[in-house]
Amino acid sequence: MRDAATALSAAGLDNVRFEARLLLSHAAGLGIEELIARGDREAPPTVVETLRRLTARRVAREPMAYVLGEKEFWGLTFAVSPAVLVPRPDSETVIEATLALLPDRRRDWRVLDLGLGSGCLLLTLLHEYPAAEGVGLEASGAALAVAEANAERLGVAGRARLVLGDWRQVDWQATLGGPFDLLVSNPPYIPDATVPGLMPEVSRFEPRLALEGGPDGLAAYRAIAAGAGRLMVSGGYLLLEVGQGQALEVYEIFRREGFQPRPPWKDLAGMDRVVALQH
Repeated sequence: MRDAATALSAAGLDNVRFEARLLLSHAAGLGIEELIARGDREAPPTVVETLRRLTARRVAREPMAYVLGEKEFWGLTFAVSPAVLVPRPDSETVIEATLALLPDRRRDWRVLDLGLGSGCLLLTLLHEYPAAEGVGLEASGAALAVAEANAERLGVAGRARLVLGDWRQVDWQATLGGPFDLLVSNPPYIPDATVPGLMPEVSRFEPRLALEGGPDGLAAYRAIAAGAGRLMVSGGYLLLEVGQGQALEVYEIFRREGFQPRPPWKDLAGMDRVVALQH
């Protein structure tokens, strides 16, 4: 673990002892508590070699979630791969907002997730609302396979219909059914030209399809706004994750399509992270 931490530190990473412990835990197939309890034992050669391979991937700035193959979100463990965006704590704001706006956990809500990715938004909501049913739209077949595996893993596959499709195409909403009580999305919202300058874990490894939001970062919101009205019940809610400084522009895009703005939800840093609208 010390050697791994030294290599991670030389690569300019932070929290290197914590990361080294995660990598050794994964390489050894032991929980953190077990790892500590066996700390005085010699590591088998196979574990040492696995740890070296994992450390080399992290030194190359591959996201830890891809190295480990999983990421925690809202207390649930999601499988991830380079086909999907790594679930982030900021996106948990969507879950918080939903639980506040739709307090009846027993009701059979209908939920739509646009840009499914790993499924962390839709599948978490189906976990929280055991009578709800959901549809998820995803443009990448590889990402859809990850979400399908996560739906099985979390025991909600029977209430989730996951659809291959792209909101950039004409009549993208035609196959989704509905109407829906809730629409959630963490769409790509980074201006295309900005993506190469992001931290290496993002710019080199995460899928561009989930990052690039067009020249101004707002292309996905315009596409969603143009089609969402045909998918929603009257009074239904839209909860959309946005980037820094984008909330007012996104509100205006949806206001022009007849949606009613509701107060935004802030993330842990105090930024307007989730735009709330009502149909």
